[in-house]
Amino acid sequence: MSAEALNVEVTVVDPEIAVVAVQGDLDADTGTYLHHQLANQLVHGRRHLVLDLRAVPFMDSSGLGIIIRAINDTKRVDGSVRLAALAPALRRLLDLTGISVTTPVHADPEEALAAIPRTASAHAAAEPEGGASAGADRAATGPVPGSA
Repeated sequence: MSAEALNVEVTVVDPEIAVVAVQGDLDADTGTYLHHQLANQLVHGRRHLVLDLRAVPFMDSSGLGIIIRAINDTKRVDGSVRLAALAPALRRLLDLTGISVTTPVHADPEEALAAIPRTASAHAAAEPEGGASAGADRAATGPVPGSA
């Protein structure tokens, strides 16, 4: 994977919740791409976002800015951002900046999903127990288009 590449895979869990798995360095070159992916989820009514960051080895201040912006954007629609599966270096960065104090951090996306309060409409749309991922909608996007 080149330094400019960022892969984002979105799994829609229910009409209000999406898991966004990020792979690659999150920096000034790739942050805008992630921001667009997160904003797209909000436009489509998914106000609770779980960011699976297990495959993000590096994040700079631009990446932090994208996460903070997503947190603020979801709060405006009574939603939330939950961070999951952080590598030790990312966890340290989020601890040092205080983001991990104000934003829930979970061991994995499943734990983060279990902690999201569900509304009555989300319960009606949710899948039965035991099949939570079997019918989840998936939208995968490729690497960030290279900057010329």
